[in-house]
Parts: sequence; C-alpha cells; structure tokens
Amino acid sequence: MFALLDGNNFYVSCERVFRPCLKGRPVVVLSNNDGCAVARSEEAKALGIKMGEPYFRIRHLHEQAGLVALSANFPLYGDMSDRMMSLASALGPEQEVYSIDECFVGLDGVPDVTRRAWAIRQRILSGIGIPTCIGIAPSKTLAKLANHVAKDAARKPGSYPAELSHVCNFAELPPGQLRGLLEATPVGEVWGVGRRIGARLQAMGITSAADLADADLVFLRSNFSVVLERTALELRGTPCHELELEPPAKQQIACTRSFGKPVTELEPLVQAVTTFAQRAAEKLRAQHLRAGMVYVFAHSSPFRPDDPRFARSASVPLVEPSSDTSVLAEVAEQAIRRIYEPGYRLAKAGVMLLDLSPCTQKQGSLSFEIIQPQRDRSALMEVVDGLNKRFGRGVVSIGSTQSTGGWGMRQERKTPAYTTDIRSIPVAR
Repeated sequence: MFALLDGNNFYVSCERVFRPCLKGRPVVVLSNNDGCAVARSEEAKALGIKMGEPYFRIRHLHEQAGLVALSANFPLYGDMSDRMMSLASALGPEQEVYSIDECFVGLDGVPDVTRRAWAIRQRILSGIGIPTCIGIAPSKTLAKLANHVAKDAARKPGSYPAELSHVCNFAELPPGQLRGLLEATPVGEVWGVGRRIGARLQAMGITSAADLADADLVFLRSNFSVVLERTALELRGTPCHELELEPPAKQQIACTRSFGKPVTELEPLVQAVTTFAQRAAEKLRAQHLRAGMVYVFAHSSPFRPDDPRFARSASVPLVEPSSDTSVLAEVAEQAIRRIYEPGYRLAKAGVMLLDLSPCTQKQGSLSFEIIQPQRDRSALMEVVDGLNKRFGRGVVSIGSTQSTGGWGMRQERKTPAYTTDIRSIPVAR
C-alpha cells in the first residue's frame, strides 16, 4: 500500500501561513524575474489564470479582481517543505520525497490507514498551516490518482463524491465505485501520461483511466513503451514501481537566471556567470560531488524580434574534477569571455556542472605532461559554506560576484524569509 501526500497550491499556501489576509483572495506566485505565474490559488484559477501565464497579461486583474501577485520566495518554500515532509513521514515506515510539495509513503503494516491519514493531515494543518490531500492505493499510480480525486472532490464539487475529498483510500472502495472513478477520470490525468501520449491514446479510443487499465498490454508495449504498459498494470492494482528511498544520483547541477534588464557589456556578464558558478559549486558540495566539466551559455531574448539574436555556449573539461568555487568560477569566466561578442542585448545566462563524481572518488590524469595537481581546499570550502549558511548567502564570496551590475533578478514582490532569516521572523504586537 502506498500514500501520496501533497500540499495544496503549495507556494501560495506557504505565503498564506504568514499573511492570513491573503486567504480567500486570488493569489499567484511569479517565476524568476516576476515573469509568469508558477502557482495559483483556487480563486486565481477561477479567474481563468493559467499555469505559466505571463504576468503582463494578468496585471490588470489587480484592480479588476483584487489579484495579489508575489515574487517567488524559494528559501521559504524549501524550509516549509522540509517541515511538511518531516510531519508526513509519520504516516508510514518509509518515505520517498518526490518533489518540493509531494511525497510517497509506504504503508505496509500500518493499521487503520484512513484514520491515520486524516490525523496526519490535521497535524500538518495545525502544525505549519499547510492544507494537504492524501491518496491511498495499492500502487503508486493509483495513489497518485486517488490524490487527484481527493483534491478535485474538495475544489470542484460534483466532479467526484464529496466524501472522498481531502483523503481518498481506493482500497476501501467497493469495486464498482472504484471502476466508476476510473471511468470518470480522463486518461490525460493519469500519472505518466503526458499531453502527447494522451492525445494519441484518445485518438485510439482510450479516453479514460478505465480504458487504459483495460487496454491490451502487448498493444501498449508495441505502440508506446514498456513504461505505459507498467502504468496500465498499476491501474489494475499491480505495483510495478517501488519507493525510491535514496534520491538518484544527479547527472548535472545548474544555476541559470534571466536578467532583470538586458546585459550589453562584458563585465556585468562576467559578474553574473561567476555568481552562478559560485551557487552551483555550493549545490555541488552539499551533495558531496565534484564536477569534471563546466558548461556556460548566454543568449538574447527570443521575445524581442527586433533585437539581433545571440545564442552561444562553451564546454570546458577540467584537468581534475573539482568542487572548489574559485576553480569553477575561473573556468566559467574564461568560457564566457571566449563566447562573448559586443552588440547584443543578453537576456539570460547560466552555468552547468557536468561529469559529476563523488568526492571520495579520486581520478588521476592520463596525460604524460607534468601537470601541477590542484590543491585540496575542501576544508576551506567547508568553512565558507558554514559561514554563508550561518550569516546569510554571499557573506563570503569571490571578488567577481560582489556587484550585480544591474543584471540581478526582479523580485519586487518578494515576501520575507520568515523561517530562515532571524531578521524576518514575524513579531506579534
């Protein structure tokens, strides 16, 4: 048995915890640079605001409908996610954190599962203020579908039976009722069925989750993939996916940003790229990894057709894998200087660290040239990371990152980091 627990409209819910006046109002959280809506309250959805809607298209709703738009506050959302996952882990003996707002929980040996799910939901709501929905079923795909039913039953009255809202346990339903739910669910809502595959299935007459569960497995494998075949098996109640208790090893670590205003000169671009390299290096060390290659890119805006187009990148292999900020930032700076050309209005740049390996894994050079090995500065990097964690990001940094040169992101509507910055802790008066 599996449970899928997720936070409802998670980013918006995090903001409402500390600003209760936002409850009942249409709220959207905007992406980097306040570009588009990446989270919407139910009230915002009712206004017709779509996921990814550009902000300039909904700006007029401030006055017309009382819309509140907020800049993304990822430190807050990450910390609230950690708190929610900690409470959610009490639901069962094993937990797989699937995303910032979702987790699967293994329920083997857990008695009275539905009652326990309601208790955990209430504990999260009263403990940190995040409303959640929980789906329970004998496979991960069915648990995801049960969660979908639990959410829609609460927010779309009439779509599913009201008694299944918030917590939905498929294992307790009579076979006829479960079959009716599968028939009422479009195939595109099934976990793992994307828009393109969903369109192909519908063209073949497979329009609901029930149709997919009934489909011939050999047909699905030959016309689609073994992945869709397993999805059909999971819809029948046969588990094909186990909990992933250890996150898979990362293949790359990236830090990319759109600029607050176009960058037209080299030095601000260098500042941006070395800042991105520093942030990527921090992520690398947090996962006890080293990088063997640095990839750097920059491009102009595709939404400015009158501007000359620029899109270039460079990959630089390292002599030895490294997690040293100064090494990675120096390589990134060399790469961006190599591909830069004046006369363009650059809108975005980024650094990706590739060819990752564990810090415990040593790799020598096969070159016959005499190469001076890099000094091991892991202890220094550990001290730097500790200071930045304790006193705030950027307290200790390399010199070329000290100025934003006007390229920094627009975050004009960002709320305080209520739970991660002591200066932002709310004070009751």
